[in-house]
Amino acid sequence: MGKQNRVQRAYRRRSPAEVAELVAEYESSGLSPTAFCRQKGMNRMTLQAYQLRQQEAAVGTASEKRWLAVEVRGATSVEVGGGASGLAVLLPGGCRIEIGHGFDADTLKRLLAVVERG
Repeated sequence: MGKQNRVQRAYRRRSPAEVAELVAEYESSGLSPTAFCRQKGMNRMTLQAYQLRQQEAAVGTASEKRWLAVEVRGATSVEVGGGASGLAVLLPGGCRIEIGHGFDADTLKRLLAVVERG
């Protein structure tokens, strides 16, 4: 048998701007990851790595829009405006949410959903 043909691909690193553009193009394409990668001649794992990199970068730059999980131990009252409040949350922009003892959890969930969208 004759010599086997070997296909060698030249790999190059993409700049952060190129990665961001490629991920944005994929997300707006409406294509499946497999179809998009086939169209671009790239490996699907590479696209997934780029998406993960973009997500990590977005978390680092949009920290003011992240919710932080907290655990309260040995809770004490917060004195606000002359009264005791179970919890007070100060949001960026000066908005303050105060929750008294015995609050309705469902109402709080709806309020937080509105704040997240805003």
